[in-house]
Parts: sequence; C-alpha cells; structure tokens
Amino acid sequence: MTADPTDRPLRFAPTVRLLHWAMAVMVIAQLLVGAVMVTTLDHYHLLRSVHVPLGAAILALVIVRIGNRLVCRTPAPPSTMRPVERRVATASEYLLYALLVIQPLTGWAMLSAGGYPIILYQHLHLPTLIAPDPSVYALSRQAHTAFAYLLFFTFTAHMSAVLFHVLVLNDRLLGRMAPWRTRRKSSPTASRPAPTRIVDNVAAEQD
Repeated sequence: MTADPTDRPLRFAPTVRLLHWAMAVMVIAQLLVGAVMVTTLDHYHLLRSVHVPLGAAILALVIVRIGNRLVCRTPAPPSTMRPVERRVATASEYLLYALLVIQPLTGWAMLSAGGYPIILYQHLHLPTLIAPDPSVYALSRQAHTAFAYLLFFTFTAHMSAVLFHVLVLNDRLLGRMAPWRTRRKSSPTASRPAPTRIVDNVAAEQD
C-alpha cells in the first residue's frame, strides 16, 4: 500500500538535511584536496594527512546517512518532474551513495596494499584491509582514480540538475533539502477571487 501523497512532508527531516549539506561540503573539499595532492608534490604529506581522515569520515557518515534516509519519510517530488526524470534522479542518488562507500574503501585498500600507515590523527590508525601487494596496490590505485572521476561527474550532474530546477523551472526541489526555512508556494488559482455568477447578481437586483 502506498502512502497518500498529500500526507507526505514538504521537506526532508532535519537530520537528513544536516547530513546532506555536511557531506556535500566534505565531498567538495575531498575532491579538491585529492586533485591538488596528485598534481603537485608541494605539501603532499600535509594534504594526505587531511585526505585520509576526511575519507574515513565520509565513509562513516554515508553509512549513517543511508540508515537515516531509510527511516525518514521522503517528500513528494515537484510536479515539474516527469516519471522518467524521477527514475533518473533516484538512480543517480543510489549511484552517489555507492560511490561514497566504494571510493573510501578503494583508498583504504590502496594504502593497505602499498604498506602505508593509515593515520587518522597522530597515533590513531586504521587497520589494514589487506596485506601489502604491489599488484593489488597498482590495481586499487587505478580504481581509486577512476571512481574519483566518476564521483566528480556524478556530483557535478547532480548540482547541475538542481540549478536547472532552481533557475529555470523555479520549482520547490531545492526547498525540500534547503537548510533554511522555505515558504510553500500557493496554487496559481488559489489567489484568484471566486467568479460571481450572473444568476446570483440578477436575483440580488430583483430583491
């Protein structure tokens, strides 16, 4: 049995919105740090000391977010979204969740296979996933790079779709996840005065 669409909330739950925006900032920062880290040797160790714990935090938060997303009710999509667009949006959401799990795991496996210590902070280390192996290290490094590009393109496509809805369609898509309070748009016919029937006017004049 499906829920009545009119009974669905207008916005995502506060915990869903908090995790969404926190992770958005973290993912953008992680992609920037990763891009700079592999293109220059300047401050490499400093950037890696940020990249590793940030990736671990993203992995932990995405697991929390998936669980939180499953128990919280979902707002109805805006009427401007066609069924095929809704299916694409759902598929891209699942892909983002999968990438946010896979990407940190491939980095974890890469460092483990390379024999590098996985330092979160000072003496706090993560355990290795696998034994050091040069061939596994090379493979996991290639996978980590490939998934990073896929994550970047998927994340960019998601942001572009949101901007299209905000700037072109001007619907309430962003309002469902916005951290600020939004007003519900009234129906175009709601503000129009009720038409006066001619029969009622004639009857009033006769009285």
